[in-house]
Amino acid sequence: MGVWRKWIFPIVRMVLVAAIAVALVKLAFFPDAPQAEAALQPTGTITEPQVPVARASVRNDVVLSGTVAADPAVAVKATANGTVDEVFVKDGQPVNAGDVLFDIKVVDEPVETTTAGPDGAPLVAPAPPGHHFEQVLAPVAGVLTGFEVLPEQAVAVGQDSGRVAPPSFRVQATLSPEQQYRLTQVPAEAQVAISGGPAPFACTGLTISVADAAADTAGEGAAPTGGSTTAHCTVPGDVKVFAGLAAELTISAGSADDVLVVPTTAVEGGAETGVVWLVGEDGEGAEHPVTLGLTDGENVQILDGLAEGDQVLQFVPGAAAEPDCMVDPMACEGVVMGLGE
Repeated sequence: MGVWRKWIFPIVRMVLVAAIAVALVKLAFFPDAPQAEAALQPTGTITEPQVPVARASVRNDVVLSGTVAADPAVAVKATANGTVDEVFVKDGQPVNAGDVLFDIKVVDEPVETTTAGPDGAPLVAPAPPGHHFEQVLAPVAGVLTGFEVLPEQAVAVGQDSGRVAPPSFRVQATLSPEQQYRLTQVPAEAQVAISGGPAPFACTGLTISVADAAADTAGEGAAPTGGSTTAHCTVPGDVKVFAGLAAELTISAGSADDVLVVPTTAVEGGAETGVVWLVGEDGEGAEHPVTLGLTDGENVQILDGLAEGDQVLQFVPGAAAEPDCMVDPMACEGVVMGLGE
């Protein structure tokens, strides 16, 4: 045991200390030479997605966000120059179309009469003064508002003498230029759905009008804004609604069954004519003109230029990709805020 303590253990300890010292010197002054990095070489290829020209049904429904509004009041116009003789109604009173509101006393121009005098000379005699009455009628049925006509009041033809507010309502909504392109034909009615209101109903008398360009501007030197395009239709009298209700207006502008279609993302252009990228035998896409028909917002009808089974690029080359709202909600904030423009 004394030999181990005196000789073996000290020798083992010295060997371990020497090994550790050598390892530290190597790490400090003689590091391993770096291995040459292998050159990175691409091993994959990028293939643009393609879709075939297929047959499907297309229903061109243009859905608009609108509101319920009371029909505008109709002006009551004086029909002659004269003085008010008698007023038959008062402000705030319900009237029917054709009711007499007031009449106007109109002084007639005197008509001179010429007779032969005793000596045969012409004798001009003034005609007695005369007058007649002109009636002013209610233009539509409704409630008379702003009616302040008084007896003996002088009025001029065309003078605004009040208004009649009809009890009817309309649904109105603004169309964007892209939506106007989709309305190749305007039907006589639209379907309206009101959240929390009556069941969806047919809104008749559908018309589309363009307002005049705004004359006023946001500031000096600013260009005037263009007039907006509005679709509006008449709410049936038996449907109970209130002004200010939000409504969804659906305009059916045609449908087609078993027609050639491609995704709208594959077409540059959205009305009448467009361009797709037709895939050739070499697998590359080349510009190819097409004639377009109806669209439902996802697919567009191909009237001419392609055959069933042709392959086209699914996305127009160079077109900006739409943001993924599930991945990046902030990227879609502006899109959501811009709805209904």
